[in-house]
Amino acid sequence: MSIADDARFWNRSARKYAGGRISDEAGYARTLERTLALLKPDDRVLELGCGTGTTAIRLAGGVKNYLATDISADMIAIAEERKHAAGSFTNLVFSMATVETLVPDPAQFNAVLGFNYLHLVRDLPGTLRRIHCLLAAQGLLITKTPCVGDMNPLIRLVLPAMRAIGKAPYAGIFNATELSRHMTAGGFDILATEFHATKGNDKRPYIVARKR
Repeated sequence: MSIADDARFWNRSARKYAGGRISDEAGYARTLERTLALLKPDDRVLELGCGTGTTAIRLAGGVKNYLATDISADMIAIAEERKHAAGSFTNLVFSMATVETLVPDPAQFNAVLGFNYLHLVRDLPGTLRRIHCLLAAQGLLITKTPCVGDMNPLIRLVLPAMRAIGKAPYAGIFNATELSRHMTAGGFDILATEFHATKGNDKRPYIVARKR
């Protein structure tokens, strides 16, 4: 499967994804609260893999500018619908883009967010280098993503088969230790690693890292 195949997968899944419920509302609320506490009113924020915009709409009110991006045109279309329904968000922009297509400029981002995102990229070291370039000095990378390498080994066997028949997108297999090591090698100092789930075994570390 290629990146184009991944985009088609998320386009097909967009409406079903939008209709799904958040499985752990309390854990999600904790993530939002923690993230808002890290963001400042004058910040320019980039969210990668924004999906249907739920998180962006909840966070954008606390910052100066918020650019939310996704590989899927259909996801972005639903995000625009939700933005319109939520009211006036003059500082929130949704765009179909990937980290590779974004061009650094002098007014770089103070924070880059990636929730349920880093495990979906095909070149994790390259993605982290691109994020590093997009961040202003001392900028923050805030991420929470599944570490498939820490999950049941059966998942690692099933995922390739599901990808082969178009039932799943690409998913990288790394554990939390390997993710932290990649982030450090990519030019980040890890400030905090937390687990926000309120039920079940949490294999999605919430990591706050600062650009060196």
